[in-house]
Amino acid sequence: MTIQTTTLAKDGPTLTSVGIGTWAWGDTLFWGYGKDYGVSQVRDAFAATLDAGVSFFDTAEVYGLGESESLLGQFMKEFGRPAQIATKYFPVPWRFTSQSVSDALTASLKRLQVEQIELYQVHSPFSFFMSQETLMNALADEVQRGRIASVGVSNYSAEQMREAHGYLAARGIPLAVNQVQYSLLERKIERNGVLDTARELGVTILAYSPLAQGLLTGKYTPENYVKPTGARSLDPRFSKGGLEKIAPVIKLLRQLGEKYDRTPAQVALNWLIAQGVVPIPGAKTAQQAQQNAGALGWSLTPEEVEQLDQVTRGF
Repeated sequence: MTIQTTTLAKDGPTLTSVGIGTWAWGDTLFWGYGKDYGVSQVRDAFAATLDAGVSFFDTAEVYGLGESESLLGQFMKEFGRPAQIATKYFPVPWRFTSQSVSDALTASLKRLQVEQIELYQVHSPFSFFMSQETLMNALADEVQRGRIASVGVSNYSAEQMREAHGYLAARGIPLAVNQVQYSLLERKIERNGVLDTARELGVTILAYSPLAQGLLTGKYTPENYVKPTGARSLDPRFSKGGLEKIAPVIKLLRQLGEKYDRTPAQVALNWLIAQGVVPIPGAKTAQQAQQNAGALGWSLTPEEVEQLDQVTRGF
């Protein structure tokens, strides 16, 4: 089986075309780490991901307040198996000098127990006290120091992405990625210029929430409707009416899944890969990690991609 890969920018790192998002690793606040699942489950998810041929993990310094990075560092050492890591710098207001970027990176490298990170991303476009110019120059310095291989951003608009790209280009460094929310049920980036601008500038889109919080797995249907709990209870898409609205999408995902012997989730992720996008679904268990990897090694036909495109155009 050939696993699809994506090369970032011109001479950047080559990553598997699906990554694993590790927000839930160590995060007690939002995900309840330590209650229903803990270190042994995420360790198994790490091993299962690598065993399935996927080597790309996306984390951030704020996930579990550094715990997600620490777990990844621990597992890489424990298994003696390197992985490709993307992490993120959060531009909080009290970070207003380029030294603060350097210090944050030093702390991330220490937790991850590595000397270089494949992809270092700015977590959001806040520029309270540090201008984009200062920030991008600080990141360019770190590329030249060899501590990061490529620079990315997250949640940047088309205009903000163009600005970041310009500052980096002046230093001879490409903007490698913009990590944004994108799925069959969240297609805003096709309308607001982000996707077109990324393609024009040669920026790879990393798609977070590529399964729309689980809606595209087929697990939630109007027939077996149960009132959701937690964060999902605030999302109208999980109401009975919301689920009725997406029923035709799930039906088509199931039909295509039967044809390829894949799950609806794997079909939904494969659709994103067909757009030249790298989805980063989360995985808290070995089973979820294997599920995610099953999006690789096969491809929908252009006609099937178009069918999914038509049925989800309204989203």
